[in-house]
Amino acid sequence: MPDTLRDILDAAARGVFPPADGGTTVVPQPSPRDAGVIAFTAHSVVFTDEDPDWVRATLARTDCDTLAATMNARFLTALMERTRRRTDTIDVLVVGSPLPGRPPLPLAEIVDPGHPRVVSSRKRRDDVRVWATTGGVLVLGRGVAGRLEVAVEVDENARHRGLGRALVSAARQLAAEPVWAQVSAGNARSLRAFQAAGYRPVGSEALLTAV
Repeated sequence: MPDTLRDILDAAARGVFPPADGGTTVVPQPSPRDAGVIAFTAHSVVFTDEDPDWVRATLARTDCDTLAATMNARFLTALMERTRRRTDTIDVLVVGSPLPGRPPLPLAEIVDPGHPRVVSSRKRRDDVRVWATTGGVLVLGRGVAGRLEVAVEVDENARHRGLGRALVSAARQLAAEPVWAQVSAGNARSLRAFQAAGYRPVGSEALLTAV
């Protein structure tokens, strides 16, 4: 197994995953900002600066299938209480390889650091860049373990026209490395857009943020 979360993510982006052995790997937080859990197929990774022995003992007390223990509400609640953090949702984690060429969409970069979308994105990401197009916004920034993450917004009156798919596809053309995204499991429309743009689901993620 790789030693750091970034190593694990880089391998997953190449299609190389942790062994499907029902185990749990505990690695240090990649930064003070980010802690949480990623569940791959039959193997979980907990990234936290808490004692690994505490993590394993707490998982052992979680009365559920060991393959799903790290995403069980009881374990996540215990982890949040221990770390004094919170999580909003369990997301589907997807990744897309970079694409050649330039985006066909007309994208205008927003350089104003005080723009509301720039300000909000910087709370969870570093090196944030934001582009606007008619009916939507595209965000790229460094998130968990320095991975390149994309987020998009589509105006209500511009939906159902393929703009979301075009925006997340454009992110792959703007990048020179794999692009990651966290998508709420219940947001079927967004999941379809990412999959149509060639992103692959690799696991689920519960990101814990400081209160």
